[in-house]
Amino acid sequence: MQELKTDRDILGEALGRIPSGCSILTAAHDGKTNGVLVSWVQQASLEPLMVTVCVKEERPAAALINGSGKFLLNVIGTDPSAMFKHFGRGYSSEEDAFAGLVTHDTEYGPALADAIACLACRVEGKAPAGDHDIYIAEVVAAHGDRTKDPYVHIRKSGLAY
Repeated sequence: MQELKTDRDILGEALGRIPSGCSILTAAHDGKTNGVLVSWVQQASLEPLMVTVCVKEERPAAALINGSGKFLLNVIGTDPSAMFKHFGRGYSSEEDAFAGLVTHDTEYGPALADAIACLACRVEGKAPAGDHDIYIAEVVAAHGDRTKDPYVHIRKSGLAY
């Protein structure tokens, strides 16, 4: 085994090797909607079915999650380029984050027609984690297409998205 080192670049390189998927988290509250690209999503429990997802506190979607107590995870398929391009820059609370996309409304947030799966989540807890908040949520409804594979994301470094 190689010697463990504490150099930040080495830490980032090692963290970047942890695979993740990418989803578009959408949320709705008081007539407003927003969406954000998220890559730190993980199943957290089998009974009940739960996930964790990390969102920066200043993202407009976070305010909607905090207000409604729920969100929708739209899982991205193997060709993420259109969703990365659309959601990569982020949207303010005044912008229409879904302009040009085919969606349908759910009580949890807009469902994207191009998603290979959607998970409706009810927030059960929230914890601060550095520059993000971790939402712990129960999956209460879902749909998915088993014929399509999810995008798997490997970063060059864990020091940046």
